[in-house]
Amino acid sequence: MAAKKSATAKKTVPAKKSAGTGKKLIIAEKPSVANDIARVLGGFTKHGDYFESDDYVLSSAVGHLLTIVPPEGAEVKRGKWSLTNLPVIPPHFDLVPIERSEDRLKVLLKLIKAKNVSSLLNACDAGREGELIFRYIASYAKTTKPVERLWLQSMTPASIREGFAQLRSNDDMLPLADAAICRSEADWLVGINATRAMTAFNSKSGGFHLTTVGRVQTPTLAILVEREEKIKKFVARDYFEVRATFECKAGEYQGRWFDEKFVREKKADDGDLRAERLWERKRADAIRAKCEGKAGIVEEESKPSSQQSPLLYDLTSLQRDANARFGFSAKTTLSIAQALYEKHKVLTYPRTDSRALPEDYLATVTAAMQSLGDVYKPFVKQILSNKWVKPNKRIFNNAKISDHFAIIPTGIEPKHLTEAEAKVYDLVTKRFLSVFFPAAEFLITTRITRIENEPFKSEGKVMVNPGWLEIYGKEAESDDTPGLVPVVAKETPKVKEIAVDALQTKPPARYSEATLLSAMEGAGKLVDDEELREAMREKGLGTPATRAAIIEGLLLEKYVHRNGRELQPTAKIGRAHV
Repeated sequence: MAAKKSATAKKTVPAKKSAGTGKKLIIAEKPSVANDIARVLGGFTKHGDYFESDDYVLSSAVGHLLTIVPPEGAEVKRGKWSLTNLPVIPPHFDLVPIERSEDRLKVLLKLIKAKNVSSLLNACDAGREGELIFRYIASYAKTTKPVERLWLQSMTPASIREGFAQLRSNDDMLPLADAAICRSEADWLVGINATRAMTAFNSKSGGFHLTTVGRVQTPTLAILVEREEKIKKFVARDYFEVRATFECKAGEYQGRWFDEKFVREKKADDGDLRAERLWERKRADAIRAKCEGKAGIVEEESKPSSQQSPLLYDLTSLQRDANARFGFSAKTTLSIAQALYEKHKVLTYPRTDSRALPEDYLATVTAAMQSLGDVYKPFVKQILSNKWVKPNKRIFNNAKISDHFAIIPTGIEPKHLTEAEAKVYDLVTKRFLSVFFPAAEFLITTRITRIENEPFKSEGKVMVNPGWLEIYGKEAESDDTPGLVPVVAKETPKVKEIAVDALQTKPPARYSEATLLSAMEGAGKLVDDEELREAMREKGLGTPATRAAIIEGLLLEKYVHRNGRELQPTAKIGRAHV
C-alpha cells in the first residue's frame, strides 16, 4: 500500500546538500522495505513519501508502476476483435503509468530528476521482477544517472548492511535486466495476439467470448487438459491378485503372488501391467486352489539401505510440500514465505530456484542454528557437537546457485506468527536442520515363499538408525514398512489363509497444486520435439516466483476450478480449443 499523503508530501524534491557530490537515490520495491533500510542505515528524516539523510534519498515503488501499452493506432477499439487486425507487432514498446499507483510514480520521477541526486540505487526485490520494476521506472524517467544494485538475501539488519557494503555494478545486472524486459515483451506479444485471435475465433458465431491466452498460462492449462482427457478416455480393466497369510513358529506374515518372469519393459508399453497382476480369474483361482493349506520353502535376502534427507527448499518444493501437508495453495505459501522474509525477517529470500547454499556460508549457517528456538535446540546440539556442518557439495555448492540460494532460517527468533506462518517456518527450519544429519539407515528384507513352485513376495523394512528422520519423529513413522517375523533355517511356513482379490485399474489422478507445480517444473520432459525438449531442460514453465500466479490466473479466468485439492478444467476450455 502507498504511504499516506501528508502536508509535506507535495514537496517531493529533497533539500540541497551544502557540499559534496550529490546524494544517492535508493528505490525500494515496497514502502515496508524502505522503512527497514532507513531504520538500519539510520540518520534519515521522513518527508512525506520519501526519506532523506546526509548521503541518501530513499523512497519506494508499490510494486509495478508501469505497464506496456500498444503504440498509438495499434489498439483495437472496443467491440468485436478481428483477425484482420492481427498480428500486433509494435516497432517499439511504450510504457504507461498504472492508474492506481500513478501518484507514487510522480514522486519517484521528481526525486530521480532532482539536481542534488547524482546516482540511483536499485533496492527492489533481488530478482528478475524487481529488476523489471526498477528498469521501467528509470526508462520512463529517461535518466542517464549512474545506477548500482542492492542485492539482499535476507532482510535482517546484518544482511542489509552487508548488501550496502557489496553493491553490484550496473554492468553486472544488465543480463538480468535484459532477461526481465525480454520476458515482459514476450508475454505482451503472446498475450495480446493470441488472446485476440482466440477471442475472435470463438466469437465468430456471435457474442463476445473472451478467451485469454498466455505464454505460460496456456501450456500449463494444456497439462491439466491432457490429464483430464486421459481420465475421460480411461476404461477400467479387471485384474486379480492372490494374497496369502503364512504361519511360522514366530507368528504370521503376508505375501503376494508375483510373476518372476515379468519383464519391466512391458510396463512401458502398457502402464497397467504389474508383476503381481493376473488378468484371468481362472488362473488366479487355480493358484489359490493349488496353494491352499500347503507348506513351502523360504528364500530371504536382507540388504542395508540408506536414505538421505531431501535437499533444502527452493520456492517450488516448499509450495509442493505445504500443499501436500497443509492444503495451502501455491499463492498462499508464497504470501506466507514473503511475510516470513520481509515482515518477520526469519527466513531468507523465498523467490529462489536454488536448493544449495554458498560455499563460504558455513559460519553463517552455524550462527543461524545457534539462534534457533528451544524446540530445535536438541537437534542443533547434535549437529554442532558432532561437527556435521562441514564442506559438502550437496549443501554448499556455488555452481547450483543462480540469483539466490536456498530458503533457510535467518536465526532471528520468530514472534507473533500466525498458525499458517508457524507451519511454513517449521517446514523450512526442520528441512534446514535435517540436511546436516546423517542418512537414515534401514534393513530391507525381501522374502520369497514358494508354495508348490508358486512364488509369493513379502517385504519388510526395519529402521536401524533414524538419522535425519529423528527430526520429524512421528511424522516419519507412517513411511515405514512393517518388519517381518523371522523364519528360521529349513522352516516350512504353511498357508493359513489364501484369497483372490478382484480389483480394477484406476485412471490417472487429477493434478493437485503440489503435483502441478512438479509438472510445471519438469515440463520440458513432456515436449516431443527433441530440440525444444533440450531447450527446456531444467527450466520448466514459469519461474518459482510466477507459478503460483499462473495457477491463480487459471482459476480466476475460470479455466480451472478447485475440487477439494484437485484442479479440474472447466467447460470453458471447450470454447478455448486449447
